[in-house]
Amino acid sequence: MTKIGYTRVSTTDQTTDRQELGDIHIFEDKASGKNTDRPALKEMLAYIRDGDEIVVFSIDRLARNLRDLEDIIIEVNSKGASVTFLTERLTFSGSDDAMSTLMLQMMGSFAQFERSMIHKRQAEGIALAKAKVVSPYKGRKPSIDRSVITDMINAGSSVTAIARSLSISRQSVYRIKDEVA
Repeated sequence: MTKIGYTRVSTTDQTTDRQELGDIHIFEDKASGKNTDRPALKEMLAYIRDGDEIVVFSIDRLARNLRDLEDIIIEVNSKGASVTFLTERLTFSGSDDAMSTLMLQMMGSFAQFERSMIHKRQAEGIALAKAKVVSPYKGRKPSIDRSVITDMINAGSSVTAIARSLSISRQSVYRIKDEVA
C-alpha cells in the first residue's frame, strides 16, 4: 500500500503549507476547485494503483461540489484505492456503509454551500463598491481620445485617414463619428 497526497490551493500566490500530509508523494494543484479540470488531480488519478491510499487535508481541497467529490471518490475506489480526509477523519474505500456515504454527501454539500456563499458575498461586495461615489470599479480607461477624432472629422479628414493615423479600426472612427453627429 502506497500513501499518496493531494493538496490544492485556489491561486498561484497561495501556499499549501497548512495542508501538512507528511513525507509522502504529493500531487499539488494551484487551481480553483470548481471543477475537476486540474492537472495534478488528473495526474494523480492516472498514477494510483490497487491498494493505494489517497490522503487529502480536507474535503474542500479535493472538490467544491458534491457531484465532483462523489465522481472522484468513485474513480479512486474503482481502481482499488481509498481516500482519507484528515480534517474530517473520514476514509472511503468503496465498501463503505450507509453512514459513511451519508457523511460524505453531507460534507460535500457543505463544501458546495460554502462555495456558493463565497460567490454571493463577493458579488455583494462588488455591488457595494460600485455603488460608492469613489468606486474602485470604474471600468477600463478609454484607449481612444474621442476629442482628437472629433477634431480630425471637423477638419475634413477621411475615416480611413483617421484610422490609419491613430492605428485604430475604421469601425471605431465610424462609431465616434455617429456619436458626434
